[in-house]
Amino acid sequence: MYETRFHGRGGQGAVTAANLLATAAFKEGKFIQSFPIFGTERRGAPVAAFVRVDSKRIRIRSQIYKPDAVVVLDPGLTEVINITEGLKDGGLVIINTKKMPTEFGFKNAKVVTVDATGIASRRGLGSKTAPIVNTAILGAYLKATEQVDAEKIGLSSLLEAIKEGVPSNPKGNVEAAKEAHEKTKIGG
Repeated sequence: MYETRFHGRGGQGAVTAANLLATAAFKEGKFIQSFPIFGTERRGAPVAAFVRVDSKRIRIRSQIYKPDAVVVLDPGLTEVINITEGLKDGGLVIINTKKMPTEFGFKNAKVVTVDATGIASRRGLGSKTAPIVNTAILGAYLKATEQVDAEKIGLSSLLEAIKEGVPSNPKGNVEAAKEAHEKTKIGG
């Protein structure tokens, strides 16, 4: 089983990202769970979402406490919450940022970065002041998990899930995921 926790702010698409990832896995015949957890439900407030993917039936019905990967849609959250809490040794931390992976000091984690904000802005996803970065970060997620995830998901399944599941600008969202997949920086 591969477990992922998403961290974002309300309005960035963290919950939608988790659902799109789960849909892509389902398209490949995998068993999935996707669910959010909210604090105060308002735009800009911290949000977490979770995805479990496995080749066999998933019987666990709890929040993910020991994720294999953590995805951060808002880099400012790294200053406010412990995003690596419970992360398995050698787990992935995928961050939306212009910084290089080596600029982060997370111990026992492989850091992956992508400028999802820039990609989303160029593709007209959301507004200039509030770009929606979820599909771009998913492209980075797939690139990062290609080598480590036994339950990895193919890019074509993700692109199909995006085309079917995003409420607006599916073409821009597909292009954002592809561009992020190409431009992801993977650190040690």
